[in-house]
Amino acid sequence: MHPLSARLQSLSPSETFAMAQKSNELKAQGIDVINMSVGEPDFSTPYHIKEAAKEAIDRNFSFYSPVAGFPELRRAICTKLKNENGLDFDPARIVVSNGAKQSLCNVILTIVNKGEEVIIPAPYWVSYPEMVKIAEGKPVYLYAGIEQEYKITAKQLEAAITPNTRALILCSPSNPTGSVYTREELQSLAEVLERYPDIYIISDEIYEKINYVGKHESIAQFEPIRERVIVVNGVSKGYAMTGWRIGWIAAAKWISTACGLLQGQYTSGPSSISQKAAEAAYTGSQDCVEEMRLAFERRKNLITKLLKEIPALKVNDPKGAFYVFVECSSYLGKQFDEKRIDTATDLAMYLLEQGHVACVGGDAFGAPGHIRFSYATSDENIEKAVSRVKGALEKLR
Repeated sequence: MHPLSARLQSLSPSETFAMAQKSNELKAQGIDVINMSVGEPDFSTPYHIKEAAKEAIDRNFSFYSPVAGFPELRRAICTKLKNENGLDFDPARIVVSNGAKQSLCNVILTIVNKGEEVIIPAPYWVSYPEMVKIAEGKPVYLYAGIEQEYKITAKQLEAAITPNTRALILCSPSNPTGSVYTREELQSLAEVLERYPDIYIISDEIYEKINYVGKHESIAQFEPIRERVIVVNGVSKGYAMTGWRIGWIAAAKWISTACGLLQGQYTSGPSSISQKAAEAAYTGSQDCVEEMRLAFERRKNLITKLLKEIPALKVNDPKGAFYVFVECSSYLGKQFDEKRIDTATDLAMYLLEQGHVACVGGDAFGAPGHIRFSYATSDENIEKAVSRVKGALEKLR
């Protein structure tokens, strides 16, 4: 047994990465696997963004940037927040990091003390609880099922708050469900939080650009709680820039300063080239964003239509991101040959091995009895994948 720290031993492996690895292993054996487990767009980064990165290389942007990011990028983020979200921030309140994942972890490590509670609506992104564990905090889960469109209510939130509650993590549009909170729903949550001035709200808005309801709504718009909201966003999803690793926070000055202090001690600023690409993403034409959004919406309509044709699956209509979160509990307890399907993770593995479709079991997201499909793939792959899933499910007895 290697002498790993107790902190590391408390962490769970990422099931999304595990499924992607298993999928790649089968592909390496020559098996035609359709991967619907990944959480990234299948589009290439838009041309003008790549050109900005090439120009940055030619202009020798090859040195360290300020820890919190280049001033030009932080100003571009402030302009985006003002024009698109109606939020006023100055560059000193922006910290640019190596992806929104680091931005989230920075915030949690900055504000959460040992033993403090962080409310996490479930289904949740797999890394939220693990980040809270790294900070030695205590995840508190609030479950909302398909009958609630996977969205918590103000009543649920109020009931979960204790004197030890430090933060709420809210993700809209949501990974893994694709759910999007309306302005009215966010306002009802904000009214609860207004009564608890010591609770901070971490608003993960990384899928902002991929929504099918029109205008994105941020919980930061509500003035009584605004100074306690930390907006987390980035370029990965909306601009097809996952590998560029640029995320950011917009927060109260004391929080941004603290996150900068933390980041300065373990990564410093993110890639200077990636920052110049991100600046071009925010300041250039947004036509590419809309083109990708329309493609995702078309795919969403296609996959939900096809999945609803499979008996016993419960499928809602996601309003954002590029996931459909399917209730599949009626298939649990069944078996194929000698293989019994007891959990959603078992079902996901069965669909990979028998149907050659990679998806992720809902157990990883705090939602047993569900599976997540990513439709960040072609229409042809969606049609083939759902056909394979249907065939595999029909074999279960």
